[in-house]
Amino acid sequence: MGKKKGSSTPAASTLLMPTPPTTKPIVDTHTHLASTFEMYRGRYSTRGEDVNDLPAIETVYDFAKVMYEGRGVEAIIDVWCEVEQNKTRLWKEFADAALEKESKWGSMQYWFVIGVHPHEAKNYDDEMEKLLLEAAEHPRCVGLGEMGLDYHYSLSPHDVQQRVFRTQLEHAVRLNKPLTIHTREAEEDTERILKEVVPKDHRIHIHCFTDSPDFAKRLLDWFPNLYIGVTGVVTYATNANTSQVVKELVSTEGSPLRIVLETDAPYMVPANLYDALPAIKGKRFPVCHTAMVPWTAQFVSNALQGTEDGPWTADRIMIDARENARSVYGI
Repeated sequence: MGKKKGSSTPAASTLLMPTPPTTKPIVDTHTHLASTFEMYRGRYSTRGEDVNDLPAIETVYDFAKVMYEGRGVEAIIDVWCEVEQNKTRLWKEFADAALEKESKWGSMQYWFVIGVHPHEAKNYDDEMEKLLLEAAEHPRCVGLGEMGLDYHYSLSPHDVQQRVFRTQLEHAVRLNKPLTIHTREAEEDTERILKEVVPKDHRIHIHCFTDSPDFAKRLLDWFPNLYIGVTGVVTYATNANTSQVVKELVSTEGSPLRIVLETDAPYMVPANLYDALPAIKGKRFPVCHTAMVPWTAQFVSNALQGTEDGPWTADRIMIDARENARSVYGI
């Protein structure tokens, strides 16, 4: 529905990002575009005061063009990890659109990964496994995931999560597909299963890392092609771990910054973005999207001031993260 009088939701037109702190190309290595579009539609009508200043947004392709064209979005990796949504085969529609001569995605490169989230592990079945292997053959599929373990919510039994995680890892290793890993409050089991199943040189993206710096170090030391995913959660006062992990990555002079940037949209709006939008003071965006990535890069660069191998700038963070995305996913 549209914005009501006195709503804490800013007008839809404010989702068109202001001048960013860096204009280097954006590669969002983890977004859920179908869910982002649905959340947008749920909070904003397609007519009325909220959208009068926007071109018409009636499809997901319209959303991507309106929000991302002219805002430096080079590529996204769209993540499909809900069993019922995967079975709709919407992932194939989106990916096939990227293969058309006149891509519906405009200038943005569309890539995807597919898997079963640990919350959904209890729903993993033969049909899902067959679909997973089919999707892995699509030319726009650059990895498997997100998969892993989540003991914070435990929406699937831990033994089921571990079994489904191991199964997906085995498929990815056999197919030589990069891994998109979700792990939360399951450090010991995640580390054990990864080391048991995955070759040391495999390409791995630990998505939206929020666990302990020691855990990150153990994984980074063991897997030389593993990278830490940084979302807008790095900007939150409630999360100190992610910033500390990033600082420790460069604590030794000459150490590479092994991070990739991501949104996990429609979630994780960077908190520092609001500093650039004083006109919406007191309001909060109901949806995150890919064009917000530069503010995460800005926060990371600020967090690294005074550390080794400086100076760190938002431009440099974006460039390093973009090269790392190429290393992990080949895009």
